[in-house]
Amino acid sequence: MIYIKDENKIHTLRAKMNKDNTCIFMDFDKTITTGESQDSWDASANSEKRLSNGLEEYYKKYAPIESDYTMDIKEKENHMCEWYQQCMDLYYKYHMTESKLQEAIHNSRLILRKGAKSFLKQLHQNHVPVVIFSAGIGNVIENILQQEDCNYDNIKIISNLIKFDENGDMLTFSGTLIHTLNKNIDKLKNLNEKEQIEAREYRVAIGDLIEDTYMIGECPKDKTLKIGFLNKNMQENLEVYKENFDIVLTGESDFCDIENMIKL
Repeated sequence: MIYIKDENKIHTLRAKMNKDNTCIFMDFDKTITTGESQDSWDASANSEKRLSNGLEEYYKKYAPIESDYTMDIKEKENHMCEWYQQCMDLYYKYHMTESKLQEAIHNSRLILRKGAKSFLKQLHQNHVPVVIFSAGIGNVIENILQQEDCNYDNIKIISNLIKFDENGDMLTFSGTLIHTLNKNIDKLKNLNEKEQIEAREYRVAIGDLIEDTYMIGECPKDKTLKIGFLNKNMQENLEVYKENFDIVLTGESDFCDIENMIKL
């Protein structure tokens, strides 16, 4: 099912947006991948049971907070920082290595959503900048895109990246911690592509959480298109998704539907 907030806005944007004036911001987990897929944190832990169990315990504690849209935003952000930092600490505790990570990715259950490869290919062919902005693990995202032959040079991945030494032992998570609530292009001062992105008049955000609408930063509403996949708790969350996204996709909807709605 596809829900459109304002048909006139969509019609107007379709007439004005093109491959030369638009930039695409996309979440990865449960957006580019299916709603039933593992996320990139779980996928990276497949080779270490203790790590996997630890991540699962934190998920049970914090996931309900992540999807609670009644909580004060500052309080919620504190919980998200705490969640992600504790998950990162598990990777140090259980000595993640590059070989363990590769084995885990090989055994992962990460499935691209129908039409995602075609959509990414089209954007690459038309030289449209794509920012994959994820609170997941960048190593996993890059690896999966390579496996699927769609790790194109127009794609910039902003995510939590694990650095390894020359022996393949984990050194650190590098850069700024990226969690659900701080995915915002305006906060990234050291992004080389930022000038190119900001030169684009129109911005499209595609995600599965309300917070994914933050990716595009400060931009006039008539210059933005926000598309949301509602994967779960449809009855509870449909109205709030319809309030925050211009287009809401549920059920079997996929990137083929998005391609049909926006022509770049």
